Amino acid sequence: MRLIFVLCVFYVAALFTPVSAIATENGLPTTAFGVYDFGAGFLPEATPVGTVGLRVSHYTTTTLKDAQGNTKNSDISADATSFGFFYLRMTETEILGAKYGFAAIVPLMRMSGHLNVFYGDKTVFSERTDIFRVADMQVIPVLLKWNPSKNLAVNAQMQIQAPTGDYDKNRVLNIGLNHWAFSPIFNFSYISDGGLEVSSSFQMDFSTRNKDTGYRNGVEYRHEFAVGQHFGPWTAGVGGYYYTQLSNDSSPSLTDGNRAKVMALGPALSFYAPGLPPVFIHAYKEFGARNRTEGYQISMRVSYSF
Repeated sequence: MRLIFVLCVFYVAALFTPVSAIATENGLPTTAFGVYDFGAGFLPEATPVGTVGLRVSHYTTTTLKDAQGNTKNSDISADATSFGFFYLRMTETEILGAKYGFAAIVPLMRMSGHLNVFYGDKTVFSERTDIFRVADMQVIPVLLKWNPSKNLAVNAQMQIQAPTGDYDKNRVLNIGLNHWAFSPIFNFSYISDGGLEVSSSFQMDFSTRNKDTGYRNGVEYRHEFAVGQHFGPWTAGVGGYYYTQLSNDSSPSLTDGNRAKVMALGPALSFYAPGLPPVFIHAYKEFGARNRTEGYQISMRVSYSF
């Protein structure tokens, strides 16, 4: 049980600008960033009850970037804290030579902050918010894990995000996205005999159209990774993610589809000892943002199998 699969929704806090200023509807990525670091390829063994866990993530930003990567003429300060509660069950059933499992995640989120957008000497947009609501639930009906060798672990999954979160089309700020998303995911971890680990996760998000606004996000891609050294029950190193949109957004009001992009890098640390809950912590700084915010993320996840 190197990694207990944790997925919660963390939404970047650039939620208040007009559509032309940011990519994806209201600047919200469809699914969470920074979920995977060490042990991405590992899933727990089958147990009588299954695995429960929690992921807590905090994102903060004071910077909004345009399509050229320049800081926009705005005053922004925003924080988003998410709490993802999940259940995962691996079984002894085999499909394509892999052990089969399934999972579900229920996220809660709190967002607070302000944004003032200026044009010349005038304030053309102003918003302040403090909201705590249920976000969109995710189900993973298919989890397949392989262990090709003692050094390599691989898993593939199909994630479905349902529009169960709090949403009102008349509000500027919403935690729910009001559309479905389908995300194929492939993860692997390689640990050398000397304890050097390389882990990666590859994911694509395919969104349906928001029926209340007519907006549809372009296809989103992300690569999450971690490289580090094992010593005893600890693993320490560097992790991060790369996110980009592969196709344009579309909506009745868009004449030129927006695309977002960002990278993040920072220290990552994990603890795993048999019989104890595994703990994973990382702190990432974003850079190279386009059509979205640029900030910092701190995340911790912990779990236990019964």
